[in-house]
Amino acid sequence: MTASEPRLKALMIQGLEGDAAAHNRLLGELARMLRSYYAKRMAGLTADIEDLVQETLIAVHTRRESYDRNRAFTAWAFSIARYKMVDAFRSRGTRVAIPIEDIDDLFADDASDGIAAGVAIERLMAELPANQRLSIQHTKIEGLSVEETANRTGLSASNVKISVHRGLKALMARVRKGDADAN
Repeated sequence: MTASEPRLKALMIQGLEGDAAAHNRLLGELARMLRSYYAKRMAGLTADIEDLVQETLIAVHTRRESYDRNRAFTAWAFSIARYKMVDAFRSRGTRVAIPIEDIDDLFADDASDGIAAGVAIERLMAELPANQRLSIQHTKIEGLSVEETANRTGLSASNVKISVHRGLKALMARVRKGDADAN
């Protein structure tokens, strides 16, 4: 989740409501963010970064009607970016591991399985202790800062960070356990 989540989400919604200028501003800001995103993850493949940025922007534009206004925009957009990057690696036969720092993708709404994923996440989140659940909800899903979350929950900023870390770790453990049980 980025600090610019509220602004980008507002631009996306304005664009969906027919404001072409807002949609263009959204794509421009998103392009800058995507260049940084891909540069950090594709060291040595800089020639492909601009192609991936353009492919991602096209996908965001063409799939914009699938965006759920109740969800975080950046999680949705960067899940598209992640899939574009993985597809690029696959086309080369390159294997890549997506780091846990990209956990925001877990909360993204993909048009094909977003409803099922949303229900599963809500069920998993409901199992967390309240401090962890609220800290993740506010920071990772709603896009609030740690300080804003601390003010809203009455926790210290340090406790918010710890709650998010522990909560995400618990969610990942439950997801892995579910994958193991399914096999």
